[in-house]
Amino acid sequence: MNYQAASDFERVPQDLIKRAKQFQAAILCDVAGRRGTMHSRIRAVNPRMTVCGPAFTVEVRPGDNLMFHVALAVARPGDVIVVDGKADETCALVGDLMVTQGAAAKLAGFVIDAASRDTHSVAQGDFPVFSVGSNPCGPTKGLPGRIGQPVSVGGVAVNPGDLIVGDSDGVVVIPRLDVQAVLEAATKKVAAEQQRIDEVNAGILVSPWLNDALKQAGLPTL
Repeated sequence: MNYQAASDFERVPQDLIKRAKQFQAAILCDVAGRRGTMHSRIRAVNPRMTVCGPAFTVEVRPGDNLMFHVALAVARPGDVIVVDGKADETCALVGDLMVTQGAAAKLAGFVIDAASRDTHSVAQGDFPVFSVGSNPCGPTKGLPGRIGQPVSVGGVAVNPGDLIVGDSDGVVVIPRLDVQAVLEAATKKVAAEQQRIDEVNAGILVSPWLNDALKQAGLPTL
């Protein structure tokens, strides 16, 4: 396997990543058809953590992080390493040492469908880690896997270069070719939600759509 070649895939342009950082994962998911969110088992180690960047995909055997280390060595600054760890919680795939290396390599963060460890120090740091709980047991480093290939993480298909956005609500995956359209729709949604907030603050408590929805459901209106 040529590891450098596996890391040479097309990524979401930096200008779109910068725009995407303005939006909550929930907003992006809503305008992307309410699709693309990973299972809620994948959570930020600290709720204040946010992540945004192109996916560098990794598949490992449960409990082994050899290919995670390979990805860490060849990923590019700004990448989010996204690991299909088979939702295994019997040991941690990442801890302080790898987080330190990820930060030194200027990566955007880790999203791991498996456990992590060194929770106290990782949670107090600035490097974003999203994982499935914690386990003090360390992994093995001897089984083959894949990097730079399509994977399934948290029940969502992730292709290399897709946009990954995560916050305290969870993680959403936006296909690379859809990002610009999703961001344009997100801008409109934020404006519409602000308009509704202004209406509520002005005392208009019944949403304009609610009576129409009640009628369609055959229910009395307000």
